[in-house]
Order: sequence, then structure tokens, then C-alpha cells
Amino acid sequence: MQAPVLEVRGAIKRFGGASALSGASLRLQAAEIHALLGENGAGKSTLLKALAGVHRLDAGEITLHGHAFEQGSTKRAREQGVTVIYQEPSLFPDLTLAENVFVGRQLRRAGRVDWAAMRDRAAELFARLGVTLDPDRRAAGLSIADQQIVEIAKALSIDAQVIVMDEPTAALSALEAERLMDVARRLRERGSAVVFVTHRLDEVFALCDRYTVMRDGATVADGIVADSSPAQIVQLMVGRELTDLFPKSPATIGKVVLAVEHLTSRGQFEDISFDVCAGEIVALAGLVGSGRSEVVRAVFGVDPYDSGRVLLHGEPLPAGDPRAALRGGVALVPEDRRQQGLFMPASITRNVAVTVLDRIRRRGLIHRRDERVVADEWATTLQLKHSGLDEPVEQLSGGNQQKVVLGKWLATKPRLLVIDEPTRGIDVGTKAEVHRLLSDLAAEGLAVLMVSSELPEVLGMADRVLVMREGRLMQELSRTDATQERIMLAATGQASVG
Repeated sequence: MQAPVLEVRGAIKRFGGASALSGASLRLQAAEIHALLGENGAGKSTLLKALAGVHRLDAGEITLHGHAFEQGSTKRAREQGVTVIYQEPSLFPDLTLAENVFVGRQLRRAGRVDWAAMRDRAAELFARLGVTLDPDRRAAGLSIADQQIVEIAKALSIDAQVIVMDEPTAALSALEAERLMDVARRLRERGSAVVFVTHRLDEVFALCDRYTVMRDGATVADGIVADSSPAQIVQLMVGRELTDLFPKSPATIGKVVLAVEHLTSRGQFEDISFDVCAGEIVALAGLVGSGRSEVVRAVFGVDPYDSGRVLLHGEPLPAGDPRAALRGGVALVPEDRRQQGLFMPASITRNVAVTVLDRIRRRGLIHRRDERVVADEWATTLQLKHSGLDEPVEQLSGGNQQKVVLGKWLATKPRLLVIDEPTRGIDVGTKAEVHRLLSDLAAEGLAVLMVSSELPEVLGMADRVLVMREGRLMQELSRTDATQERIMLAATGQASVG
């Protein structure tokens, strides 16, 4: 095997008494796409931050082209040719794309900033990546996918030899994800070592050459993707055989809990009608932008609508009134847990108990002991991994943050759970736990309305599938009739209701 471009050996990193890395290793070759895999909390992010210069290892070593890699400085990491592109890029919205590519490193001529040279160079970098972006447009309003392309162009502009992509497709549509993977392939062709962090195993097998699996802060395996299988990699990630990712119990369908009748919000969705029964999981499927999230937000009362009505157990639910929905037994787990679902600096206890303060209030006072009882119940039920209930949720892994959001809303003892992208950005082991929880809740009689962009999740968990396209309900499919092909045909307008 050729000498590695970058190698990590025996990496150890502690934060207080907690060990984030305990002997991690990573070996990257030129002209390869390398998958870095592991459950949330496995140590991937800490290892990436060591490569990015955010953290300095307590022990172990990092070498670049056989020489010691200078740690602890993001500036020096970039200067040495290592750059990390995060899931949520941090461009300056008021600057042009060309200015963002060369921010802090403006090209100069005769002592002055050479704006034309920067525009031309940025256009050349975008063309090399096979994308069409205007170097003169401002970054404000740019999609996440295009922001990531700008970050990659920035990496190329400094001749980065190691480019790390941290869950780059988590917030992208299928088409955007495919375009980003094409860009990764171009980087491989030009000789870069690309590290691709993802929870989507289909992307690993479609894109990556080799893989490294981390668990509990250590590297437990590495190998060639083509010589492995999804089941083998999953077993390495979770440390056990995961026999059932979609543990769906047979549904005993009860009475109608939610009825949506001719719901319309101009410019968002039109004439949407469906129902959800007790004990049933109904999935809203479709492409990103089809109007699914807008519908469930309107059902819960977060967003207003122009016409139609929402009935809960046969009684009209007031429009635009989330408090009325909550009082009626509706819970909404939003798509963006960080922005819409959690108070990130607050503790686990405060986040879980916030929805039931009226229930635990005594003589107008909230007692911390009562909050902790509620939080402890759901932390135990959901098998939350934490260092204490006072731990801020911003310090938890993505999967454990999702469990806190679930606990927060399940604490209200809802009769209808509306859950938008229940497993986005969480690892395969936690996905199985969330799926098992949803199945158990439905078996106990809870009605579940689920929005998901992952077709295996839709097919594995839903009793019925409602497919949306451009704000319209295109087709309803039973569990036995639903297939990936049928859902995609309806989602792309090639099949209609009937």
C-alpha cells in the first residue's frame, strides 16, 4: 500500500473526566473517498476537530506526508492543506461568493484587492467542480447545498490535500446529495483525500473506496467498502448484530383521531384531506419542498391556513393555535431539533419538563425535584446517554438530542404524535431505538403522523403512505402496496390519486 497522505495513531482526548477519544486511528490515501462511520458519540466529531485544529490531542500523533501535523490551530490546519466542511456552512451572507471563497486571503495586485481576479478564479473553481454558480451573487439566500460547494471551492483555492465532509448530505434533497457526491468524485479524480462522514450506508456503498469504523472513542475496524456489506458495517458500528432496523408491530387500527379536510394555504399546499387513526402510523412522503412540513405545521397550529379544517376526535381544532392543539393531546416533534425543538444551552431536565410545567406547578411554583422526576422517567425510558440531567443538551450527540425532543413531547401524554424527520442525522443504532419506540407507542393506541424523506423508513414503519408533490396530495398507498418505485413515481408527478 502506498504511503498515506495523513495518518492518525493512538489518538486520546479527554474532556474533564470523560474520554472522547481512546486510541483512535485513521489512515488516508491520496485519490480516495474514505467513509468515517460510527454511532453518535463514537468520537468522530472529536477526531475531525483535531484534524481541523480546533482540538489538540492529549496523546497520540497525527502525521501529514510523514511529517508531524501541527495541532491546535485552525489557521495552521488550513495552511497545511487540511480543511473540514461542516454540515452547516458559515459563509458571510452579505459578501459575494467570490469574496467568501477568498475571505481573509484576498488576491492583490499592486497593493490593491484584485476583484476581477478573484471573480475569475472563483468561476474557474466552480467550473472545475462541475457546478454553475455566479461569483458575483451574494451568499444570502443560497441553499445549503450551494453553500457547501462554495466551502469546497474555498478548500481548492488553498490547494487542500485532505478535505473532510462532515455529514454533508444530512439536510439535502436526493438530487442535491447526488450532485454533492459527484463533486466528491471530482475531488478524488484530482488526487485529493476526501473523508466522508455520513449515517447513510447507501451513500457509503455508492461513493466510498475505504471505510473506518469508530465506537466508544476508538477505531474498531477499517477496510475496503467493496469487500464488505451494510449488515457487516452496521454490526461493527453498534457492537452487536442489529437484526431489525424497522421493528414494526402489526397495527390494530382504532377510531379516527385526526381528520384533515380540504386544507389549503396559498402558495404552500392545496386541498389536502386525510385522516389518522388510533394505533396507526401514517407517513407523508415526497421530495423536499413538496409541502409536507408545511401541512403538519398547519395541523399543529404553528402556521395559519386559508381554508379547510382540522378535526381532533371529531371536534374542530382552532387554526393557528398551538396551545389548543397541545391541550387537545397533539404533540409536534419538529424537523429542526436545534432551532425549533430544544433550548440548546438549557439542561436536559429543563428541556424535557418545559411542556408539562402547568401539570407540575404547585401553588404557582415549579419545584426542581418535580422537573427531575419527569426528566428522569423519560431519560430512562428512552435510554438517554448523558453525564447527568443537568447537562446542557448542546453537549449531547445528535441522537440523544432527538431523544430529548421526543421525551419533551411524550411527557405530555399525547393522543396524536406528529413527528417530522424522526431520525434525520442520527446513527443507525439510535434509529432502530426510535423506530421501536414509535412502533410500541402505536401498539398502545397512539396515532402517529410522520414526515420522512428516507424511503426505507417510510416503507418500514408506515401503515399508510400519503405522497405529496408541489403542495398537492398525489396518491395514497397501503403498506402492502407501497414500494419505492410507486412512491417516487407519485412524488415526481408520474402517478396521481387513484
